Amino acid sequence: TAIVFGVGAHQGIGAATARRFADGGLHVVLVGRNEERLRKRQAEIETAGGSAAIHPVDVRKEDAVTALFDSIDTPISAVVFNPGANVKHPLAETEAWLFEHLWRVACFGGFLVAREATKRMAESGGGSLLYTGATGSLRGAAGHSAFAAAKAGLRMVAESAAREYGPQSVHVAHVIVDGVVNGDKVRAAFPDLVDQHGDDGLIDPDAIAEAFWQLHVQPRNAWTFELDLRPYNETF
Repeated sequence: TAIVFGVGAHQGIGAATARRFADGGLHVVLVGRNEERLRKRQAEIETAGGSAAIHPVDVRKEDAVTALFDSIDTPISAVVFNPGANVKHPLAETEAWLFEHLWRVACFGGFLVAREATKRMAESGGGSLLYTGATGSLRGAAGHSAFAAAKAGLRMVAESAAREYGPQSVHVAHVIVDGVVNGDKVRAAFPDLVDQHGDDGLIDPDAIAEAFWQLHVQPRNAWTFELDLRPYNETF
């Protein structure tokens, strides 16, 4: 079984990753807050010959996250944590509730998932726990204090979990997505940005999903903790 958190739009990192892991022969549990969208993604995977189930969960809720893991009665071989929200606000206009909301989704939720996933994987012989990071995981851009704090905190959760559970055959990895993702959300909200960059100047969700899959199948004598992905023309 693979559990993918943060499955939403068809052309998005979560959905693409769920499809890739299903193509790899795993039964995939799709997790998100919108049940209707989860059912659509489930139908897409099953139509393609894969196996999928859905589990609506708010990752900010400790009891809900624990209940999800308790409901899985087969060994969990992979967990991908993809939830997150990015907003741009000047520091003076960033309200406390917004800062806390982003932290709870991206960082606290990632901690809850790490706590529940790692102990189960260690008991069953190992697995992979993979996190979607961002440019903000490493540096705070102007207007992104809340987002950067949440993503940087998530990176520390991942790094600590990797050091603690790596010796127990749990591969924890953090993938920094450094660029604009060519997804449904970006195409709907920022069509001019898509035109400006062109398709090969944006990161394809399927390419990100393939990177997650390759991390999952890495031999444990050559594990990657951190991987950064960006288009060829992205400055860094």
